[in-house]
Amino acid sequence: VLRLEGQVCRYKSASENAEKIEDELKVEKRRLQREVRAPPRGRELEVSNSHLSKRLEKMKANRNALLAQQ
Repeated sequence: VLRLEGQVCRYKSASENAEKIEDELKVEKRRLQREVRAPPRGRELEVSNSHLSKRLEKMKANRNALLAQQ
């Protein structure tokens, strides 16, 4: 009985430790998934910014051309 109680105690502590590690791994997995999703959004914003900057430059050029014609 003492041997079995010792085994139960060891298994119980090992189980609690495994659950703690599992929770930490889940948190780490969520953090890494957020990091993986973030860069494409940053790249998307850079492309959008570049496109809008080019459009702005074209509009300025057209405005200046119209003012020069008058």
